[in-house]
Amino acid sequence: MRGTILFLEKDRELQVVMPAYLRERGYRVESARSVQEARTVLAHLKVDAAIVDSLLPGMVGLDFLQELRRESPTLHLFFASRLWKDVKGREQLLKALRVARILQKPYTPQELFIWVEQVLSRQGLAADAGKPSAPTELMNELAAMNAEYGRHLRRRLASLKEALAKARAGSRDAVEAAYYDAHKLHGSAGSFGFGSVGEAAGRLEALVKPAREGLEVDWEAAEAALHELAETITGPTPLAEGQRPTSLMGTVLVVDDDAEWLAEVEKMGREQEVRVVPAQGVEEALERAREQWVDGALLHVHLGGTDGGFEAAARLRSEGELHSLPLGFFSAEGDLAHRLAAAHVGGSLYLRRPFVPADLIGAVERLVAARRPERSRVLVLADEDEDRRALIQAVSGQQVEVTALDDPFRLLEALAEHRPELLLLDVELPGPSVFDLCRIVRSMPEWEELPILLITSQLGQEFRVAAFESGADDYLTKPLLREELLARMHARLERVRLTRERSERDALTGLYLRRPFLETLRARLGEARRQQRPVALCFLDVDHFKRVNDEYGHMAGDQVLSRLGRLLATRFRREDVRGRWGGEEFVVALTGETAERAREILARTAVELTKVEFSGDQGQPFHITFSAGIAEFPKDGEDAESLLREADTRLYRAKNNGRNRIEI
Repeated sequence: MRGTILFLEKDRELQVVMPAYLRERGYRVESARSVQEARTVLAHLKVDAAIVDSLLPGMVGLDFLQELRRESPTLHLFFASRLWKDVKGREQLLKALRVARILQKPYTPQELFIWVEQVLSRQGLAADAGKPSAPTELMNELAAMNAEYGRHLRRRLASLKEALAKARAGSRDAVEAAYYDAHKLHGSAGSFGFGSVGEAAGRLEALVKPAREGLEVDWEAAEAALHELAETITGPTPLAEGQRPTSLMGTVLVVDDDAEWLAEVEKMGREQEVRVVPAQGVEEALERAREQWVDGALLHVHLGGTDGGFEAAARLRSEGELHSLPLGFFSAEGDLAHRLAAAHVGGSLYLRRPFVPADLIGAVERLVAARRPERSRVLVLADEDEDRRALIQAVSGQQVEVTALDDPFRLLEALAEHRPELLLLDVELPGPSVFDLCRIVRSMPEWEELPILLITSQLGQEFRVAAFESGADDYLTKPLLREELLARMHARLERVRLTRERSERDALTGLYLRRPFLETLRARLGEARRQQRPVALCFLDVDHFKRVNDEYGHMAGDQVLSRLGRLLATRFRREDVRGRWGGEEFVVALTGETAERAREILARTAVELTKVEFSGDQGQPFHITFSAGIAEFPKDGEDAESLLREADTRLYRAKNNGRNRIEI
C-alpha cells in the first residue's frame, strides 16, 4: 500500500473517477463529500495526505485547510480550485499553510496521480518511479467514464439553455440553476477529457455570476457564451467510445494454485459485477495486496500443501496495512476441523469448492461489509449528563452514529426520527420504568427486533428476570468496561445486519424487498426534510419482459432481473436506496439529487444495460432496455406514497411514449 489519502470533493462524478484511479495505483483513498464526513475519517484514521476542494457544503475549503494545518502540522495538503489565480493567495497557501500543491481544475486522474506521487515519494510513501502504468482494465474504465460523460453533455446543455432563458426573464431560482449548471460543467468537464467545454462553461459562469448578487448582467454576452458552449458540445467529440465500466461492487483477492480454477473465478466475477484479483501463491498474493486496495481475500485451504492456506492467511495479516483484511476460505472439504482452523486464523466465511456465482456474490458482499462497514445508528437514553456523556464517548466511532436522549417521554419520537439499529437504556430513569419502555418498544411491529441493551448497577436475580421478560436483549453492569460494551454492541449489530440481509433482501436481485425499501425511504425522506435537501425517486420497468420469458425462457428472464439488480446495487452511492418492487419493476431513491440530475445518473445505467448481452435458454443472444419515471421530493410530493404514485405515472408515460426512455 503506497499511502492513505483523504479525498474531500463535493462533485459526485469526480468522487467516482479520482479515488478509483488512485486505488488502482495502490493507494488507499477515503472519500468525503462534506467537512463533517472528512472529520469523521480523520478522527479514526491516520492519513498521509488530504486533497481538499475549494468550495464545500457549509464551509470554505481554505478554512478547512487552516483547521487541518493546526491539528496536523506534518500532513501533506493539496488544494483543488479553478478560481485561485492571485499571487498573494498562492503565497498564503504555499507558505503559511504549507500546501504541497494547488491543483488547478480541471485536472485529470493521471495528473493527480503524478502530483501525489511527487509529494509522497519524498517521504518514501509512494512506490518507486519504475512502477508500470495503470492497468489496461482501468484505462478502459476511465475511457468509458469519459465517453459516458460526453454522451450526457447535450442533455446538460438543454437544461442550461432552459435555465438561462428563465433567468433572463427574471426568475431568481433560474439564476441559481443556470449558475450551478455552468459551475458544474466548468469544474468537471476537463477532468473527463472535455477541456474546451469546461473553458466555455467557465466564461458563461462568470457572466451569470453577477445576477446572483442582484447586479446587472450582460445577457447578450451570456447568450453568446451559451452559443459558444453549444457549438463546443455539439461539435465532434474528442473521445472515442470506451468499453463498459467495470464494477464498483467490490474487489476480492482469490488465492489458489490452480490456474484454471482462478480463470473460472475471474470469469464469474466479470459476469457478476465483481473484480477478482487472482494470485497463485502467497508471495504473489502479498504483492497484489500491497499494490492495490482489496476488500478481502478468499484462500484455498490447501494452498501450496496441506493447510497451507492458513499459513498464507497469517502472512497476509502480518502486513501492517492488511492486519484487519477480511478473510474467507474454500476447499472441497467442509468438515468441522477445517472450519475451526479457518475461524482461528480470522476467517469469517467458508465456501465449498467448486462454488457457484451466487456463492461468490454472497462472499464478496460479506467481505465488503466487513472492510467498508456502513455507519450503524445507536440511540442512547440516559437521564444524568455524566452517564450520557460517558456512554456517548464509549460507543462513538467512525462506524457508529450516536444520538443521545435525556427524556424518556420522547423515546417514540426519537425512534421514528433517527431509526436506530440498537437502543442503549440506562435503568435509573425518572418517569416510566425501563421495563415499561422495553414493553412499549416490543409492542410496535417495526421495533420488535430492535436490540435493547440495559445499563444498570443492579445485579439481583429479580432484575435479570424482569429485564429479559420485558424484552431486553442484554444488560451490562456499572462501572462499564468499554471493551465489553463495544463487543456486546457490535455482536448485536452484526447479527441484526445478517438477519436483515436474509429477511429484507430479494434472493434473485440482492435488493431490498418492498417493505424494507419503504421503511428506508421514509427514513431518508425524514432526513431530507430536516436538512432541506431533495430526494429523487425512480420507478423502473424492464421493457417487453414478458416477451423475454416467452421467447428466451424463464431462466433467461431471471438472468435479466439478476443482472439489472446487480447493476443497480453497484452503480450508486451507499446511501442511495434500491429495491425490487415486484416482477420486473425496480425502485431507486437518490438522496440529495433533483429529478433532472437523477435522470442523468440513471441514463448512464440504462446505456450500460443496453451493452450487456444475455443468452436465452437455447443460447440465442439478446439485449434489453428499461423505462423509468422520476418524481422529486418535496416538489412532487411530501411522502413516500405520493412520490411513488407520481413516479409510477411518469413510468407509464415513458412506456406510452415508446419505451427505453426516462420521464421526469
